[in-house]
Amino acid sequence: MCGRFALTASPEAIQAAFPGYEVPRQLAPRYNIAPTQPVAVISNTGSQAVDVFVWGLIPSWAQDPSIGNRMINARAESLAEKPAYRNAYRRRRCLVLTDGFYEWRKEPGQKAKTPMYIHLKSGGVFAFAGLWEVWNSPLGDPVYSCTVITTGPNTLMQPIHDRMPVILAPADYDRWLAPEERRPEQLADLLKPYPVEDMEAFAVSPLVNSPVNDSAQCIEPA
Repeated sequence: MCGRFALTASPEAIQAAFPGYEVPRQLAPRYNIAPTQPVAVISNTGSQAVDVFVWGLIPSWAQDPSIGNRMINARAESLAEKPAYRNAYRRRRCLVLTDGFYEWRKEPGQKAKTPMYIHLKSGGVFAFAGLWEVWNSPLGDPVYSCTVITTGPNTLMQPIHDRMPVILAPADYDRWLAPEERRPEQLADLLKPYPVEDMEAFAVSPLVNSPVNDSAQCIEPA
């Protein structure tokens, strides 16, 4: 799964990575983004702007928004069948912006796991494949939320975890963000592990274990 990630880049750097979209100037660096917190996304609504959604998908039919706490990730293999995801997969896709994510590696003979920070060797901003929904509160207020799609690991991730987020190549952004409805078979080839040669991982401080900690120390090599 993907349970924590970061977006530490400046608005200017994000703008350079996504030149066709308006980036809010007030976006602050985030080093330890946790579920239920706001995340930067580009949705397929055609708005041409980076928006802020809640991390944890709340289906439109949900009675209680707390369901989003359990829907921070969606498995690529079952998107087309799961009631919570199948319509969004066809109609409501998004990019979740990031420049690195965390996973916890099991260590032989130890209870404690080692937090690992995984990012692109370029150090640049990239995007997870995501789905989004809008849920209306009892007062009629819309809540926009999203989930990160996961797939099997590449060889970098295999010793760390058995899942990894789907990272999309920039060349695939427009295809994923097409506003028209898409059949699952038209998109399935995008939901694959990212090329291992473009990624790296290193151990970081246990500070990241608590979402209270949100500082540059979280991404410093241990």
